[in-house]
Amino acid sequence: MQIWAGLGNPGAQYAMHRHNVGFMAVDVIAEVHGFGPWTKKFRSLVSEGRLGRHKVLLLKPQTFMNVSGDAIQQALHFYKLEVGDLTAFHDELDLAPMKVKVRTGGGLAGHNGLRSINASLGPDFRRVRIGIGHPGHKDRVTGHVLGNYAKSEMEPLSDLLAAMAAEAPTLADGDDARFMNDVALRLG
Repeated sequence: MQIWAGLGNPGAQYAMHRHNVGFMAVDVIAEVHGFGPWTKKFRSLVSEGRLGRHKVLLLKPQTFMNVSGDAIQQALHFYKLEVGDLTAFHDELDLAPMKVKVRTGGGLAGHNGLRSINASLGPDFRRVRIGIGHPGHKDRVTGHVLGNYAKSEMEPLSDLLAAMAAEAPTLADGDDARFMNDVALRLG
């Protein structure tokens, strides 16, 4: 079993924030692949399903971004899984908008959701970094990250999330390079 955690903040007022793109990603994966209904467990919303031959638990912590690690740790411990069984989907300032990169481990780049997971579990989890771009000046970062996607970004965002969902079985197989390549190919 794998746990795929989308990072975000709960509540309708945050739904379209760039910071919630992790929630958006797992929502689309659940929809495209016919996962079960979202239920409450581990201080999260969870949905179970299969991607190819892999059982995957999608998780959306309802603890707010800054304490995501606690909810994720509860799920890993319940299923007796290791940190290597975790994939976190999150926004990435240092990546161009609508680009996706995957890596295991690495720095936190000031991301409080990653910091929380790292504090609870250590750094050796896989990260699906979803680019939101940098606003150009550090004084504008908070407003950018906690701001809604613009209308002009909605179609490219929808295309990106659909491409990620379509290639999710490749990610479940552990072929990160192929996942990134195939998502880029789908986006043209």
